[in-house]
Amino acid sequence: MKKNNKKIFKPQLSPKKMLELGVFGGSYFSEKDIKEFPKKWFAKAKLSKKFDVEVNLFKIKSGLSRKEWIDKGWIFKEDPLGWFQWYCRYKNGRRIPEIDQIQIKRWKAFGDRHVPAIKKNCDEGDIHCRRRQRQAVLQWAYNPFV
Repeated sequence: MKKNNKKIFKPQLSPKKMLELGVFGGSYFSEKDIKEFPKKWFAKAKLSKKFDVEVNLFKIKSGLSRKEWIDKGWIFKEDPLGWFQWYCRYKNGRRIPEIDQIQIKRWKAFGDRHVPAIKKNCDEGDIHCRRRQRQAVLQWAYNPFV
C-alpha cells in the first residue's frame, strides 16, 4: 500500500475547508497547536475554546471521545490528537510511512462504510438526512453533501 498512498488517499476536503465548514465542535486544536499550521487555514475557521455543537456544520455531535479513541488504539504518539492532526501534518508534507499507511487505511475504511450508507439511505439533495453521519464523513475529509 505504501507505493499506492497517492493513488488511494484522495481526500475531498482540505484541512482549511474542513475548519471553515465546522468540525470537532471547533475545539480540536489548542492555540499552541494552531501555530504549527499555515495561518490561512484558520482565517475563516470556525473555532471554539471548548466543544460547541453549534460550530459543527450539521449542528450535531458526531464521533467518539478522546478516551474512546485511546481505548480503541486509534491514537499514536506521533499524533496525540488523532487522525485530523495526522492529516494536517501529512498535508503539510510530513511523511512517516508506517503511520501514513495505517491512517490512510483507516480513512479509506471509514469512507467505504459511511459514504455509501448516506447515498443508499438519503434522497439526493436532502442534507438533513443522516446529519450525524454527514458530520462524521466531513471530519474524515469526505464531502458530506453526497
